[in-house]
This record gives sequence, C-alpha cells and structure tokens, in this order.
Amino acid sequence: MKRLGTLDASWLAVESDDTPMHVGTLQIFSLPENAPDTFLRDMVQRMKTAREVASPWCYKLAFPGNLGRVIAPAWSVDEEIDLDYHVRHSALPKPGSERELGILVSRLHSNHLDFHRPLWECHIIEGLENNRFALYTKMHHSMIDGISGVRLMQRVLSTNPDETNMLPPWAVRPEQRRASKTDREASVAGAVSQARDALKLQADMAPRLWGAMSRLVQSARHPEDGLTAPFTGPVSPLNHRVTAQRRLATQHYRLARLRHLAKLSHSSMNDIVLYLCGTALRRFLLDQHELPDSPLTAGIPVNIRPADDEGTGTQISFMIASLATDEADPLARLDQIRESTRRAKEHLQKLPRKALTQYTMMLMSPYILQLMSGMGGRMRPVFNVTISNVPGPSRTLYYEGAKLEAMYPVSLIAHGGALNITCLSYDGSLNFGFTGCRDTLPSMQRLAVYTGEALDELEQLLEPAAEQQPSDKPARKPRARKPASGNRSKTANARKPGTATEE
Repeated sequence: MKRLGTLDASWLAVESDDTPMHVGTLQIFSLPENAPDTFLRDMVQRMKTAREVASPWCYKLAFPGNLGRVIAPAWSVDEEIDLDYHVRHSALPKPGSERELGILVSRLHSNHLDFHRPLWECHIIEGLENNRFALYTKMHHSMIDGISGVRLMQRVLSTNPDETNMLPPWAVRPEQRRASKTDREASVAGAVSQARDALKLQADMAPRLWGAMSRLVQSARHPEDGLTAPFTGPVSPLNHRVTAQRRLATQHYRLARLRHLAKLSHSSMNDIVLYLCGTALRRFLLDQHELPDSPLTAGIPVNIRPADDEGTGTQISFMIASLATDEADPLARLDQIRESTRRAKEHLQKLPRKALTQYTMMLMSPYILQLMSGMGGRMRPVFNVTISNVPGPSRTLYYEGAKLEAMYPVSLIAHGGALNITCLSYDGSLNFGFTGCRDTLPSMQRLAVYTGEALDELEQLLEPAAEQQPSDKPARKPRARKPASGNRSKTANARKPGTATEE
C-alpha cells in the first residue's frame, strides 16, 4: 500500500454528493487526412488491449468506504483493471456542434467516480463537426494536480504526425529519475535519516511559518498594507452552496496577443489573466445587480513541483490576490491587481520551498474545515474564486496522426466556491476553462464572452496607435478611452471558432 499525503487525502475527505473532487482535460483533435471510417473504433479497441497499466492509472483506494478513505487513505494496485469500464466511446449527433460537446462534457463531469475502482475515466467522443473528435479524461484530484495532469496526458502525445500504433495514456510509464534517492529512502538507515531531517525541518521552519501566518493576520486588520489575506473577500453569488450538476464554458486567445498587452502594461501574463477574469466577473455581477462594494479575491494555486518531476499527487501552494472588481476604471483595476499579486508573490517567496507544503496546509485548513463541517457556502469564503494558469505543451502534438487542435481544463468546485477558472497554454494559445455550478451560476457562459470584450477594451486603452496591433489581429483605428463601469461593448471577437460552450 502507498499512503497518501495530507493534502492529497484532503481531496478525498471533502468529497460529497454535491462536490465530486475530480479534475479533467478536454482535448480536441482533427482526424488525419484519409482516415478510414473505422479510425476511432479501431483506436478505442487498441486502447483497451493495453497489457500493462502504469501508475497512477493502476491505483485504487485500499479502503474505499466513507470512513476508510478519511481515516486510512492509501493506494493499492488494481491487478485486474476493467478497461471496458474506464474507456468509453460516445458520439455526438452529426454534425456535432461545440455547444453539444459542451453539454455532453458538462454531464460527464457531473458524474462521480467509482471509489471501488481506479479513480479515472477516459471518454472518446466522435461526431464533432469539421472532421474532429474529442478526448475527455477525468481523474480524482487526490491523484493529480494541474501540472501533473498535463504532464500525464502529454507523455503519450508525439510531435511526429506520422507516428502510429501509439500507447494509450494509461500504458505509458513515467521516466525513472532520482534512483539513488529512492534506494536511499527504501533502506532502514534512510528512513531514520529522513525522519531526523523532517524533525529538523519542522524545528527550523516553525518560526518562519508562524511569521508568514502572522503577516496575513496583520494584513486582514490593516488592508492598507497591500497583502490580501484570507476571509477578506465579500460574500457574493459565487460563494453559496452548490449542487452536483456542472456547467462548462471555454474560450481561447493567442498567447502573443496577451504577451503584447503584458509588455505594454509592464505586467505579467498572470496579471493579464487575472485582469480578464476580474473584469468579466465585474460585468457578470453588474448584470445581476449583485456586485459587492469590496473587491472579490482570487485563490491562485502555485506550482511547487520540480521541473523534472513526473510524479503524481498534489504539489501546490496558494496565494491570494485582489481582483479589484470594485474599481470602475480598467487601467486602475489592472494596477491594483498587479500590485496585489506582487505583494502576494513577495510573501510566498520569503518561505523556503521545503516549507511551502506546510504553509499550504495552514492556509487551506480553514477552507477544508468549512467543507468537512458543512459550513462551506454558509459563511464568509476564504477567497471568492479559484483562478489557475497551467503551462502546457508549446509545440503542436499528435496522437495516431490526429492533430491536437486545442486542450481545455475542466476543474472542480465546492461549497462556497461555485466557479473555477483554469487556463492552460498549448501551441501558442491560452485556453480558458470555466467550470461552474449549473444551478448557482445560471448563464455562466457569459463569462467566456466577457473575457473577450475585456481583452478588446484593454487593447484599445493600451495601444497608442493602430499600427501597434499584434500581428494575429487585424488593424483598426484607435478609439478614444471610454468609461468601463459596465463594459457593455459587443465585439465580433468575443467568442472564437473552436471553443466549446454550453448554453
């Protein structure tokens, strides 16, 4: 058996009927030229004939009952995996539209995983218009985080469009690294040394962890310090109880376009992403006449996994930043977001990497306790919305000669946080996945459109002349700066072809 870490185990502990704790990826492929009519049927059959199932795909809970997975969370290896159950072939009514794909994936993502089996499913979906198909894969968050999930799915893909007879994702083993360290930890002497090092680390880190938490408490009392603390965001429509049904909306933009704006505004890419999300949320809440007077806050997962680590599980920390949704002026809003993220990064960087896991558990403990006690969505949230930005593959990839056109994240939500926005970069694009509660956030797909309008507006404000337009966007005459209190402009670029949005 393999014991789960504390953070991984927490995702199992907070699972409920209304809050399944799995995450997913939606990949859209174009069929190879001259692909036979049986291409997908044959591909699915090959996938199901994999003789070996690699980790973590082969892991199942050793004690799958409600009590067992909370008090004794551990993995065991399933020696008899039923691939006919885990690998499923579906079809959209031809010609399947983006909307129909979004509806199907929303429904699939709403369904719980079976805790008596390995915690994953893979759905091959054919019939998508323009000679395309989709691959939707979901796995429990106790097994992967955003970074490890992307790396897991990337292992199987190839840069060679002519490669065929490729293994399915669950048959590809991670590269073996750090063998000497593994051998050392497996020995008795290594175990003793590891325990001694852990005790020393705890003793060394305790004052620094206490200092970090004290600074957050101080900032909560004195917001003028600029560091956004937990529980300082308002209660908003995003922060009520959720039901089990999910809704998915997607959008994508060229990375060059966003980088251009980041350069013009002396911001980071993450600042631009937060600005687009914050501006879209501001308009979304204004539409409902429910915009709070104080700014919404974002919980931002931060990857702490080494670049060469192909392991699984959760290795993230968190920082909290203001989305400045109370600020009507767009450029002032961006300035406030940039300053908030700068302070949050400085706060996190004062801690050594080895202390970040403990810091994350301390920071997230109130959130986890809210969910486990049933108080989630019934009191002030730790933060208002989760916003992630996950780096993905930078080159065009293929599977069995089928070109990967786009890749969208499908995330989880919980009581008190009815919306998750995750971005994933791929091949020069940044792909947004909006995962929300179907009942708590009706018309959530408008957020995807509003991010496009926020992007257009920011370009109009930052570009001094039309000739400085990014090369992937047609030039237009510069417009005078306009008020942004409502962001009501409609643009033809708000929703791009290739997005899958559930209406």
